[in-house]
Amino acid sequence: MPRSRRDKKVSLTKTDRKGLEQKQKVIEEIQECAEKYPNIYVFSVDNMRNSTLKFIRNEWKDSRFFFGKIAVMKLGLRQGDVDEKLVDRLEGQRGLLFTTHDKETVCDWFKDYSSEEFARSGFKATETVKLPEGPLPDFSHALEPHLRKLGMPTKLQKGIVTLTTDYTVCEKGKTLSPEQAKILKLLGKPLAKFKVNVECCYLKNDGGFESLAKVKEDTKKKSLKKPLKAKDKIADKKKNGKKNDETAMMQIEEVETDDDENEEEESDDEDEEMDASD
Repeated sequence: MPRSRRDKKVSLTKTDRKGLEQKQKVIEEIQECAEKYPNIYVFSVDNMRNSTLKFIRNEWKDSRFFFGKIAVMKLGLRQGDVDEKLVDRLEGQRGLLFTTHDKETVCDWFKDYSSEEFARSGFKATETVKLPEGPLPDFSHALEPHLRKLGMPTKLQKGIVTLTTDYTVCEKGKTLSPEQAKILKLLGKPLAKFKVNVECCYLKNDGGFESLAKVKEDTKKKSLKKPLKAKDKIADKKKNGKKNDETAMMQIEEVETDDDENEEEESDDEDEEMDASD
């Protein structure tokens, strides 16, 4: 069916979209921090959680953290006259730390710090979790319908949530589904671990750029080309189709000219044979 022009999506949110002004503000802040702080670190995060990152920000109040769009942060670093090697390492899910603390202090603190978090869907289970048949007294009777919707074989016996058979919540090494992640959270079983990894640093007064983590040689840089939109893909297909049609027509014309030449040669041969017979 054709799409109705009257059927328009109306946004009910009151939050304004972050435009060019916000990006320019972030670029200026990164540029100011690059001039103000002597040490800059690039870090990556395993099992990102905003609440835990807020806790780290409070612990490092004398420093500045930036965790946002890579292109915006790179532009801010380049305007701050930072070593290009540090800028190149800023890719993927990575952030920036501007601080006055030395390399040993930063690396030791983040090496020792980690936080257990509840796993989300898509996470590979680090262990197998099984529940034996029998009562589950930790769950309220009101949760029993919700547990059944999540796939657990439960029922109420004398007001107590009870498993009718043994149930395997997850298996080690397998990817968690949304239902499995919710069950693990209800069980109070955190499988994920929030961890900050310091990748490299730029020390203005002590040696410049230094890599602090091994870089995989097999990994290649991602292409800077933007992914094609649907209309661009259709246009490319049309162009390729036209090129294919043109090449096909050229081949047909070449074949036709070859056939004409062959026919002319055959007619000439026939004329010569007729002359010889006469």
